[in-house]
Order: sequence, then C-alpha cells, then structure tokens
Amino acid sequence: MDSLYTPTSDIIVAGFHALSEPLRLQVLELLREQELCVCDLCETLGVTQSKLSFHLKTLKEAGLVRSRQEGRWIYYSLNLTQFVILEQYLSDYRRFTKILPARPC
Repeated sequence: MDSLYTPTSDIIVAGFHALSEPLRLQVLELLREQELCVCDLCETLGVTQSKLSFHLKTLKEAGLVRSRQEGRWIYYSLNLTQFVILEQYLSDYRRFTKILPARPC
C-alpha cells in the first residue's frame, strides 16, 4: 500500500474529479447564490433531469453539495466545508513548496 495514503486523500481526489466537468462547475456557480431544487437547475441549465442527476450524484459523493428532500423535490446547496478542505490542500503547496518560474520548452 502507498505510504503517502491518508484518510483525506480519497476526499481530495473525489473533489477534484467533481470539479473537472464544466456542467458540474455551472451547477456549483448556481448554488453559490441559493439552494435550488433539481427542477430549477434543469430549467436554468437546459439539461434533462437524468443527465443532471448523474452530475449531482458525483458532486454529492465528493461532498461538494448537500441535499434535502421536501415533499417530492430534492433541494441542493453547497457544502462549504468540503471547499475549505480543497482550498487548504492547495494552499499547502503555496506555503510549503518553493515556486519556480516556468522553464521554456
């Protein structure tokens, strides 16, 4: 087993994987403003519920969004704690790694 494995590494990988898809980034941008139900997200983004459900599942599994059910609708909101974890991961590179200028190819 890799000696660099930490319990948070799966969380970090899932978070960056979720951020690698443009549609998921659009969802996150919309959720910055307010909690939204699936129907509102579908309408605003112009995608089918089945397509959006796949992406919402990925975002939820990565911990980037939370969901709650109200009646027959599911509402999504940002899970800011996970964004802080990803931000901290990236900031560690800035603080502890000497940043060198790019070399010409």
